[in-house]
Amino acid sequence: MSIRLAVVDGHTLTRFGLTGLVAQHPDIDIVAECGSVAEARTAVAESRPTVVTIDVDLPDGDGLHLARELRDRYPDLGIVVITACGEDDVLFRALDSGVSAFVGKTAPMPEVLGAIRHAAVAACSFTATGLVSALARKRDVDTRFALSPREREVLGLLRDGLSVPAIARSTYVSPSTAKTYVARLYEKLGASNRAQALMTALRHGLIRNDEMPNVV
Repeated sequence: MSIRLAVVDGHTLTRFGLTGLVAQHPDIDIVAECGSVAEARTAVAESRPTVVTIDVDLPDGDGLHLARELRDRYPDLGIVVITACGEDDVLFRALDSGVSAFVGKTAPMPEVLGAIRHAAVAACSFTATGLVSALARKRDVDTRFALSPREREVLGLLRDGLSVPAIARSTYVSPSTAKTYVARLYEKLGASNRAQALMTALRHGLIRNDEMPNVV
C-alpha cells in the first residue's frame, strides 16, 4: 500500500521541490500540499494522509505546535519535521512534540525518504540523524554547569522577567536568599547580569528560544 503524504511548508519552492522529488517514488503518493498551519489542519482532515511533513517556521504559526496538535488528534499519523533549524533545542522540541522523525533540509534525499517511510510504519518511534550527538552535548552541558533544581527554577524565573523580590515571593524565600541564588547562578554561567546569564543559558540549551520573552 502506498504512503499517502501531505507536505506542509511555507516556502513555495521548497514545497514544490520536495513534492517533485518524492513523486518520483512509486510507494509514495502526494495527497495534499499547503503552506500554513490553518491550511494544514484542513488538508490533513480532508486527505487523511499516512504521513505529513512539517516545517518548523510557518507563516501563521509554529510548526512544532502544529505537530503536537496533529499527534494528539491523529495518534497513528506519521509526522516528519523537515527544517533548516538544526539546533539541538529544536531537535529536542521536536522529540517532545511527539513527531516520528526530524530531518534537516540539507539532508540527502535518501535520508528524507527514509524518514518518511519510517514515519509510515512507526509513527510513535522517533528517529533523527545526530540525536546521539545531541544527547551527548546535552549531557556535557548538564555536567559543565551542574545547576541544582532550585537554580534551574531561578533561571526560569529570570527568563520570565521576574525581579529578585518577585523571585523571593515565587520561591517562598527571603529576598537575601533569592539574591544568593541569583548570584550563584550568575557565577556558574560566567555572567554578571541577567542578559548575559540568559544568553549563555540559551546558547547552551539550558533554556529554549521559544521560551524567551519578546523583550529581555
